[in-house]
Amino acid sequence: MNVNFINPFLESLLNVLQTMANMSLTPGKPNLKKDNLAKGDVSGLIGMVGPQTKGSLSITFEEPLILEIMNSMLGEKPSSINEEVTDLVGEITNMVTGGAKNLLGDKGYEFEMATPIVVSGKGHTIAHKSDGKKIIMPFTSNWGNAYIEICFES
Repeated sequence: MNVNFINPFLESLLNVLQTMANMSLTPGKPNLKKDNLAKGDVSGLIGMVGPQTKGSLSITFEEPLILEIMNSMLGEKPSSINEEVTDLVGEITNMVTGGAKNLLGDKGYEFEMATPIVVSGKGHTIAHKSDGKKIIMPFTSNWGNAYIEICFES
């Protein structure tokens, strides 16, 4: 998988959370992911299709982190994941993918984005939209972890 294609998604997540929630995440080491089990409590999943590629991206948050992001962005901190939190995860997924789309457009990659779907709950699964290898990138913060998964057909 092309690092030039992955990095804009990682940059975009860091930028969105820094700009919108005044929050910094620390990137970890990317790995191949073999299963569909999510590492966190709520995930946004978005499909992407273009002339050069087809795939999907998911962003998963552990509950304490997404509740803190909601508090920073909207001044509301629910006690658990609710409909407003899942809406926020969908919006963050859209913003991250849109930011990456702009960065990739400058490099000649074009794709269309689907509407994100959000799945939550302990032990939920993520069904990517292509059969390619899945790369998972962890991010750490004082409030918990986030994970980006990227899966593209080569």
